[in-house]
Amino acid sequence: MNPLAHAEQAVIGAIFLDPGQLDRLTPWLRPEHFYRPAHQALYASTLALRERAHPGSTAVVGAVPVSWVADAVTEAGTRTRGVTASYAHQLVTACPNPGNAAVYGRMVLEGAIHRTVAEHAVRLHQAARADTVRGSAEETLVRADALAGTLADLARRWGTDARPVPPPASPQPAPRTTVVTDGDLHADEEFLLACLAARPDQFGTVVGWLRPEDFADPGHQHLYRALGALNHRGEPVDQLTVLWEVQRRGALNGHILDTERVVHLLDPLAVAGAADFFGERVVGAALVRTAAESAQQVRALAEDAAVPAGRLIGHALHALGPLDEVRRRWHTARTGPAPEEKSYTRNGRRRNGQRPPALAADPAVPPRRPRPPLPYPLFLPVRPDGAPHERAHRPRHDGEGGAVRRGCRGR
Repeated sequence: MNPLAHAEQAVIGAIFLDPGQLDRLTPWLRPEHFYRPAHQALYASTLALRERAHPGSTAVVGAVPVSWVADAVTEAGTRTRGVTASYAHQLVTACPNPGNAAVYGRMVLEGAIHRTVAEHAVRLHQAARADTVRGSAEETLVRADALAGTLADLARRWGTDARPVPPPASPQPAPRTTVVTDGDLHADEEFLLACLAARPDQFGTVVGWLRPEDFADPGHQHLYRALGALNHRGEPVDQLTVLWEVQRRGALNGHILDTERVVHLLDPLAVAGAADFFGERVVGAALVRTAAESAQQVRALAEDAAVPAGRLIGHALHALGPLDEVRRRWHTARTGPAPEEKSYTRNGRRRNGQRPPALAADPAVPPRRPRPPLPYPLFLPVRPDGAPHERAHRPRHDGEGGAVRRGCRGR
């Protein structure tokens, strides 16, 4: 019997010996966190008896009535099979110390975290493989959201922050997921490269969200980098210039690309179309591939019992980071870039030099009354003949009966 099974038995035994331990367990431990169905049924039965105000639910250690255990076994028998009075006695003897029920419960919760994360990772991987065949990404996104939500809930129950945490040491790169790549995806990538080569002005519609690693074919990745470099430098784009750029990058070695393939893919008369349409399909396929790779990484972490629960949650969220990045770019490809966020400086001006829009007047606030006019002008005028104003020669005392100062303006 593994340590997790011993921990589950110890939790149930502690509740039988000290029903007050339920107050420390119920806020974060649920019946589905137990692995064995008998333990799930017994824990759920004790919770039901406690809600019905069973006399034994408030008993102290050493004064627990026999009916507390007997009624829990009877209640559990209605939920699953195989729960007997002799097994309840075995659970009581398996508890070393009833006061450590919270510690045993955290062991049960940690095992549940590993199992739950592994199950959701498997579902995400299966959805990604199915969406690869169907050519969509809806089910993959649903499973990815379910995994992220589960990690957030488990982090709350474990008492840690749901934030990505990279592994302390960089592990060996996992082998690339083998997914079913149909001919349609390969053709979409070829059409996209041909469109960009025939009309380089379309780079502006895809350069903001399309990356070289979105292409499944390594040769197509090198071709996209070469096309992007030529377009960035403002050089002409044709079959020869792209072929020369690919050679300069060391990709024209016969293993990844060859001359005939480059010339064939970049034939300007072969195809004409919209690059953003094919680019969106390429990014969608990259989203599904990235989801499958992230699912494999999360599953490998969850199946390692040496990884603590808190680190597992953080490492799993970190493994989902590349998926979130591709998902944002895929959303941009479909809906366009997000509107620019308005940020203002201290003087009320926007970063681009514009002032913020005026706020509408609140009818509930009365208007501010105008200030009364000053009895004399703030700045004394000069007479037409150039002489100072007569008020400028009026002496002004310093308030202490001392020297008299003169001036044209009061300070």
